[in-house]
Amino acid sequence: MKNIDKKSLEHAYRLFDSNDVQAIEIGTTAGLQQIHAYLFEGLYDFAGEIRTKNISKGRFRFANALYLNEILVKIEQMPETNFREIIEKYVEMNIAHPFLEGNGRSMRIWLDLILKTRLSKVVNWQFVDKHLYLQAMERSPINDLELRTLLEENLTDEINNREIIFKGIEQSYYYEGYEKGGI
Repeated sequence: MKNIDKKSLEHAYRLFDSNDVQAIEIGTTAGLQQIHAYLFEGLYDFAGEIRTKNISKGRFRFANALYLNEILVKIEQMPETNFREIIEKYVEMNIAHPFLEGNGRSMRIWLDLILKTRLSKVVNWQFVDKHLYLQAMERSPINDLELRTLLEENLTDEINNREIIFKGIEQSYYYEGYEKGGI
């Protein structure tokens, strides 16, 4: 694990251990920026800042930076009253990809905070297969059924279980190509 990833993972643990997570705005762009800033403070000079450059991954281009702020306002206004709506919002935020780096790790925490607040559930990420998840995310802009099914099968009401939260954070870093096993 690269030093920057190790430090970011330490920041993620501290976010929950310190209870600073209680100050995060739920379901907002500002809340996502708070998470990103917390995870990457001192590691990236753009921690918590909305990108101003266009980015892509593979052959997929994320939302154009020129329109990103307007897009984020629309995403923020999306409803979060049930699981389907929450996943739709998560997919749209993934398409927006508001940061130059660290979107996935930040957005999975953001998603769990929405689920916890609105439905008293979180995803037990340690049981979500990396390859199935990444494939579902890749296809989700066209149809989010695969992603919804995968995540819904792994929901838990153990929303305050420290082990589930921390194993989920480790899994989130694993999705991004970092070694399993934490720090």
